Amino acid sequence: MKLLITGSNGLLGQKLVALLSRQAGVQLVATSRGKNKLAALYPEVTFVGLDVTDRAQVQRVLAAERPTHLIHTAAMTNVDECEQHQEACWQHNVAATEYMVEACEQQNIHLLHVSTDFIFSGEQGPLSEEAVPAPVNYYGESKLAAEKAVQACRAPWAILRTVLVYGTAHEYGRTNIVLWVRDSLRANKPIQVVSDQLRTPTLAEDLAQGCWLAAKHNATGIYHLSGAELLTPYLMALQVAQYFGLDATLIEKVDASTFTQPARRPLRTGFIITKAQKDLGYQPRTFAEGIALLAQQTEAAA
Repeated sequence: MKLLITGSNGLLGQKLVALLSRQAGVQLVATSRGKNKLAALYPEVTFVGLDVTDRAQVQRVLAAERPTHLIHTAAMTNVDECEQHQEACWQHNVAATEYMVEACEQQNIHLLHVSTDFIFSGEQGPLSEEAVPAPVNYYGESKLAAEKAVQACRAPWAILRTVLVYGTAHEYGRTNIVLWVRDSLRANKPIQVVSDQLRTPTLAEDLAQGCWLAAKHNATGIYHLSGAELLTPYLMALQVAQYFGLDATLIEKVDASTFTQPARRPLRTGFIITKAQKDLGYQPRTFAEGIALLAQQTEAAA
């Protein structure tokens, strides 16, 4: 199996490189825009620069590398930036996916596309793969349009949807709920955390494992890959405070109306992951186990 990853500098991309570089029988090609952040960590992994919004470049790279499977993780995922910069969002999330579909059809490459719970309205959850999408923001609209492009692909395809991915990565500027809560409370800084949103938070390592299982099983169709626990961000914050022995009284419970954000968030999502568990053998860690892994990774690096 020859497996090409887009977005290898991102959080999921880095976890996929770490996981797949250890798999016997896998020839791995990592691609991303800009320099390879993992060059020193995984010098044995082939890296090719790729701007997924450049159709000619996508055609050229996939024709040259001829992978059997492609895991498309590259996307514009900052929800508020997508709302404010809709043209760039469409280029990165929809046009880029259309270029992947076109190239995969030409080379008969199995396309595995990473999508999101934000394609849903948030009126109910947790959601199965059969739930009807109805996005409430532009990011969700773009990811739904990308899904439709993938579903029209004449090569084998799978859509792998996920929820609130958290983790830590090399030279990665963005934070996540676990580190944000830990670092704020360590600094004795009061924080406001919403209690009226429901999610099934997903450890990045678990999502990478799910993507690999889908590729290994030549899975087709739609799969939900997330954690198994339905939690509010407030409950997540309390677990973080408890794990690190920090002052939970600094955490103020609020609702989403407290914050003014350019993009609406769906209130209730979260996924039912039974299909992935049964078909792929997907087994995510608990949120407590995810906190412990992040603690181990970040304390070791400190």
